[in-house]
Amino acid sequence: MEFSVSKSDLVRELGLTQGVVEKKTTIPILSNILVETDTDQIWLTATDLELGIRCACPARVKKAGAGTIPARRLLDYVRLLPDAEVQVKLAENQWASFVCGRSRTRIAGLSRESFPELPEMPEPLAQIPLSVLSQMIGSTIFAISAEESRFTLNGALLILRDSGLVMVATDGHRLAMVEKRIALPGLEAPFRALLPRKAMGEIQKLANDDPTKQIEFSGNDNHLFFRIDKRMLLSRKLTGNFPDYERVLPKEHPHVLVIQRDELKAAIERVAQFADERSKAIRIRIEKDEFKVHSSISEMGESEESIPVSYDGDALEIGFNAHYLADFLRSVDQSEVEFHFKDVNSAGELRPHAAAEDTTYRYVVMPMRL
Repeated sequence: MEFSVSKSDLVRELGLTQGVVEKKTTIPILSNILVETDTDQIWLTATDLELGIRCACPARVKKAGAGTIPARRLLDYVRLLPDAEVQVKLAENQWASFVCGRSRTRIAGLSRESFPELPEMPEPLAQIPLSVLSQMIGSTIFAISAEESRFTLNGALLILRDSGLVMVATDGHRLAMVEKRIALPGLEAPFRALLPRKAMGEIQKLANDDPTKQIEFSGNDNHLFFRIDKRMLLSRKLTGNFPDYERVLPKEHPHVLVIQRDELKAAIERVAQFADERSKAIRIRIEKDEFKVHSSISEMGESEESIPVSYDGDALEIGFNAHYLADFLRSVDQSEVEFHFKDVNSAGELRPHAAAEDTTYRYVVMPMRL
């Protein structure tokens, strides 16, 4: 195998594969990236057996072939080269030679024979705007459970239907649900699947490169596929039954407060400095035209913030995890948010105020005992 490729093109595509490459593995080949030649391009493939990515890079191919090279070392080295053409040659003993200007380097590779084959992508089920899917991931990914034992909650529920897209994530203490009412070209039947957190993060990285692109989405019994031009990301589905999220969403809230997002976010972050390290519990006290946030650690000190609101109901005090509230406030762009509540024993709900008509975003947080 022999080809020459632009350093900047190679670094860009190699960078997209790094989140997929297995860094700590008992299977050495998974730390490598598969390089294959095509007529006027090379294909770069990485997998950790749960997630896979395949990217194309323009190149001048002199001799066809394929081989694998350590992914991390390859990127770290190529990134340091001058902006010029890189000549790559893979010998039969699997040593890869790199020539760029006056730099000459050899890296030991492995035969492609033991590199896992990625499944072929089925016919696309629908087209999804990359920016829309990325925004929905940003609105839900923080609510995914970090407990590996709760594997059905280690990702988000993705639903495609005639009315658009729905994404839901929960860790049992909070639930984030976003619905985008858009047309999905190509969709003939509803589709739902559990998308792992790691795959969601990789989709966001692809969106950072060019969010204006469309995703060709497909799925089979075991995998989900996301193709953007010549890049394809595939992920194993999570198995199991996701909770019935519609039962968790409160049907009504007697009280709604409209609060400045930045003011509330800053108040919670300051007060959280004096919350219990383990529980992160803070007290929300709502009384006439005032929203108070308070916490105290007996040995360290206490803090209280007051925010003016329009409220004329009975005074009440509810406990919440400060981090849960801050996660939502960091995820929204609107200048004002709505806080919906019923009583001290019922879940509170946050929503963006004056959200776009085609979007519904609801964030439900269970109260804590004070």
